[in-house]
Amino acid sequence: MIERRKQSGSGLHDPILEKLGMEIAAGDLPAGHVLTLDGIQERFGVSRTVAREAMRILESMGLVQSRRRVGITVRPIADWNVFDPKVIWWRLSGPARAAQLRTLTELRIAVEPLAAGAAARAATAAQRSHVVEVAATLRRLGEAGELTEFMERDVEFHAILLQASGNEMFGALADVVAAVLRGRTQLGLMPHKPVPQALDLHEAVAAAVAGGRSAEAETAMRALLVEVRAAMLPG
Repeated sequence: MIERRKQSGSGLHDPILEKLGMEIAAGDLPAGHVLTLDGIQERFGVSRTVAREAMRILESMGLVQSRRRVGITVRPIADWNVFDPKVIWWRLSGPARAAQLRTLTELRIAVEPLAAGAAARAATAAQRSHVVEVAATLRRLGEAGELTEFMERDVEFHAILLQASGNEMFGALADVVAAVLRGRTQLGLMPHKPVPQALDLHEAVAAAVAGGRSAEAETAMRALLVEVRAAMLPG
């Protein structure tokens, strides 16, 4: 239960944002449902300023639309900013988890192998060296079962490749990939230790990128993501 607060100020909208965002993502507040500032103030015990700020953020994500004489209407999923990390987290945390994992994994399979191949062609010397170092760190952390630190280094690994691809559209997806990698760990969807095949494939991708072997990097990344899909979405 969210604590009732009467003050206004920075950060006070966060509990409202999280609660309503989760309810919209879960379908508890379906498309077409109308909210009001008065109702939000009463429910959460906050000032109108705080309620309005929470609605402004939800509107910027495409989850609601505010209209005069109508109220604040929940929008259909087709209007949501589905690449927003918060929206991804809310969907992963709710009953639509399987569908969100499927669509995110399909996006990754479509993009990341191409990004790895491009990184093998375009990465700087520093990026090539860095990705090999991170892959080695993933091996050490994975074998030790240090999942929290493994997750953060895995985020770093995939961000390096997306950004080293030289394609700004791929690079812009780094936060999306980070959200699903963190969500997988925080929601208990990771094994106690990463499977050896996954560690091998991280190192294979890194070695191919470092050696400028584009086709090999693309193939290894695709194999890595197929393994991820099989682990998260059995059957």
